Amino acid sequence: MRLFPAIDLKEGRCVRLRQGDMDQATVYADDPAAQARAFEAQGFDYLHVVDLDGAFAGKPVNAAAVEAIRAATSFPVQLGGGIRDMTTVEGWLAKGVSRVIIGTAAVRDPDFVRSAAKAFPGQVAVGIDARDGWVAVEGWAETSSLAAHDLARRFEDAGVAAIVYTNIARDGMLTGIDWDGTIALADAVSIPVIASGGLASLDDVRQLMTPRAAKLEGAITGKALYDGRLDPAEAIALVRGARAA
Repeated sequence: MRLFPAIDLKEGRCVRLRQGDMDQATVYADDPAAQARAFEAQGFDYLHVVDLDGAFAGKPVNAAAVEAIRAATSFPVQLGGGIRDMTTVEGWLAKGVSRVIIGTAAVRDPDFVRSAAKAFPGQVAVGIDARDGWVAVEGWAETSSLAAHDLARRFEDAGVAAIVYTNIARDGMLTGIDWDGTIALADAVSIPVIASGGLASLDDVRQLMTPRAAKLEGAITGKALYDGRLDPAEAIALVRGARAA
């Protein structure tokens, strides 16, 4: 059970988008490394980072910011955005990123994901971002003809460490996580699933503790933290209590 604070990078700054729209970006911090240090000081033990510009460009764009985050903190980082080839995977892992998240390439080149997962056990996750149940790619700018569940099943025996599942309609909207859709996906595969998009309050964190959510690895929180709707101390206490139990 884990709660991942999120840092989404756009032009070197921490932002939050509404439903993945780059034109609806709110800047929350100009110094991503300082924001990461703050999350670590609050007691979070794993950071979720997305290179938004990289997701659109198909290659790393905010590398300097990611490297600054790694240099400024000691907790593990999982990173997505623009990871489309083995060279990029190897490069990020060599720089101390704990886990890379492959999204668009999981649709375009599933053999690459399998090769990466085999080469780096426990360090490769698949990002599945869905719009009305269909997988979106290229920084969510395009919707594919592949259903989210079908994409997840494609990697059932590939050895990926986790699936990060985002309901795009919920992302940045503070309307609550899509628990039904996320748990249905988790029930369809044996791969651990991380819930993403819409976490709004402690009620969402409590949902992680319910029996039906037992297969989930955790959830990602972004805007609720930045807007002060989610108290970090209370959220972390809930998670730690669940782990102890």
